[in-house]
Amino acid sequence: MSRRVRVLLIGGSGQLGRELLRVLPASDVVAPPHAELDLRDGAAIARCVAGARADVVVNVAADNRVDAAESDASSAEAINGDAVGHLARAATAADAFFVHGSTDYVFDGRATTPYAEDATPHPHGAYARSKRRGETLCATFAPRHAIVRVAGLYAAGGSRGKGGSFVDKVLAQARDGRALRVVDDQVTAPTWARDVAAALARLLPRWITGTAPPGVYHVTNAGACSWYEFARATLAAAGLDVAVTPITTASLGAAAPRPAYSVLANARLAAIGEPALQPWRDALAAYLAANEA
Repeated sequence: MSRRVRVLLIGGSGQLGRELLRVLPASDVVAPPHAELDLRDGAAIARCVAGARADVVVNVAADNRVDAAESDASSAEAINGDAVGHLARAATAADAFFVHGSTDYVFDGRATTPYAEDATPHPHGAYARSKRRGETLCATFAPRHAIVRVAGLYAAGGSRGKGGSFVDKVLAQARDGRALRVVDDQVTAPTWARDVAAALARLLPRWITGTAPPGVYHVTNAGACSWYEFARATLAAAGLDVAVTPITTASLGAAAPRPAYSVLANARLAAIGEPALQPWRDALAAYLAANEA
């Protein structure tokens, strides 16, 4: 970052949170452990934000158990919705800029061209609705805010709620000799969390100083592919000659709906002169090299 920005990071143990801790100066970041901050407790959130005296509050915590939310949405609503409102209010009271991480799932997936930041959200499913509610609470209670939508996120260690990263699960299955069956009718922009973190590290001081406007930002690796294509590219990049069977989303029988097309246009980054994130194939190669996969 070009100037020092004191950051309160919520969700530092998640995929994006871990990468932010990697790229941001440790001396500038306060990241309360999950066990020490109950995001269901609005008073605790207010105390945490007030005590941090941060320039910016970055929230990348989420309950992303997409299918589980269909049978019980209470946790998703509490973490992805209510907690965001508490954080937004507390950030505003502390005169801190509020950055909230969101998702491509706020769109219904019926588009055929990338979704711009000003496209109208139409979430399907309990998880998607909880994330959209979080966006609304963020914008309502934090006038100085940025909503950062990502898609197809992966990082070393993966997401606890999803049982690891897609890339690592594909490689593990291939090396264990297990059959690979991957959906070929969902198109997204697979995105390395480290590239998002690097972009946010550049944007934080710009948001603080007003040289980048508040609002919604899409931050994903360039390009698009199906999950089937991404799996095949992962195996090829890792030097594994393993067959992958393409399947339909319907054949999975998942509880929650998935957007068939959730590619995000990174128009606002371009508009403010920020460089585009690298193409997804290059990001995948860099990820594998970094993790010696």
